[in-house]
Amino acid sequence: MRRLLVFGAVVVTLVGSGAVASSTTGQQRRAPILTGWVGTWSASPSTGVANTPNGYPNFSIRNVIHTSIGGGTARVRLSNTFGTSPLTFGKVTVAVAESNTSPAARPGTMRTLTFDGQPSVVVPAAAEVLSDPVRLTVPRDGDLLVTTYVPTPSGPVTYHAFTGQTSFFTRNGDFADQESGAAFTEQTNVWHYVSGVDVRSAVPGSVVTFGDSITDGVGSTNNANHRWPDLLADRLRGRLGVLNAGISGNRLLLDVPGSGFGRNALARFADDVLGQGDVRSIIVLEGVNDIQQEPHQTDPAAIISAYHQMIAQAHARGIRVIGATILPFKGWRAWNETLEATRVAVNTWIRTSGEFDAVVDFDRVTRDPADPQALLAAYDSGDHLHPGDAGYQAMANAVDLSKL
Repeated sequence: MRRLLVFGAVVVTLVGSGAVASSTTGQQRRAPILTGWVGTWSASPSTGVANTPNGYPNFSIRNVIHTSIGGGTARVRLSNTFGTSPLTFGKVTVAVAESNTSPAARPGTMRTLTFDGQPSVVVPAAAEVLSDPVRLTVPRDGDLLVTTYVPTPSGPVTYHAFTGQTSFFTRNGDFADQESGAAFTEQTNVWHYVSGVDVRSAVPGSVVTFGDSITDGVGSTNNANHRWPDLLADRLRGRLGVLNAGISGNRLLLDVPGSGFGRNALARFADDVLGQGDVRSIIVLEGVNDIQQEPHQTDPAAIISAYHQMIAQAHARGIRVIGATILPFKGWRAWNETLEATRVAVNTWIRTSGEFDAVVDFDRVTRDPADPQALLAAYDSGDHLHPGDAGYQAMANAVDLSKL
């Protein structure tokens, strides 16, 4: 289990603009007092980049990320989860992006982060760090740039393998605080090091979407933020943070060594879900990879046992758990009648057991009524396993917001 080091644990109470106003009754109305840290974005670490025994020394990497809620103060979480030696961040910055397809920062928004008041930090192997709070107007449903500069060799680089988002980097030194982005001439489709952004907010908490490639957004349009958790955030309109804890290829019960599919869901649940700040509810969409990947898991009881563990651990923290039915995948290369029977049995349990606090029936809303074992063609990205944009919108629309 990775260790979380908290730097600069500053308690700040902020009062929104127009904090005190007089009413016609003579009473005072106060704006909400912002007392809690709530996640606006997250990405679960997948693995370490292959063949990076020295890390990325002298690289500046500008990660482009999309927020779910806004706030006036932010902090950033950085990960060396899959590192095997200490990692030094020489400089880390956060800024509001000019757009989500450019490395340029909006003028005047660049902030250099500190860690216990210092501009650099050493992160032990397998650990994460939180930055000190920084004043920045973080937009709701907007884009941030989190830029890291690593001056020295470190070890395997922790990253999130699928993003559906273009980010930027340079191998030529410290450009972390450059507003123009001109130095960032190379592109990447993964997120390096950064694993979360929190804002201080009056929002009552966040919902974590916990899953695999379907939660990760595989099959959606690149740089469009059409993953179903993003579309759910659009529906919530800032009333809750939405954190994406999907990892492509992830399984409930098994690791897949060398795959980039992350630790199995039970192994990472405490870090990627319970370790997030102010989690109110979780939507669990896991299991299709246990069924369709080799070795195939065809015993529904094994999958259900994993669900029981997640429910118990979440309830021990006072967190609600919403179970999501597994989407149809007939036409995908691994599909057969035996695997389909397992999926149907698991979905029946999710719907009828009463073990979850609520259920969202993604199977029902995405399947083809004429062939319920398959995705509706209009919702299929083309591979018969992952939805496209329309399918992800249907999934987001299926969530009962009152259950969150």
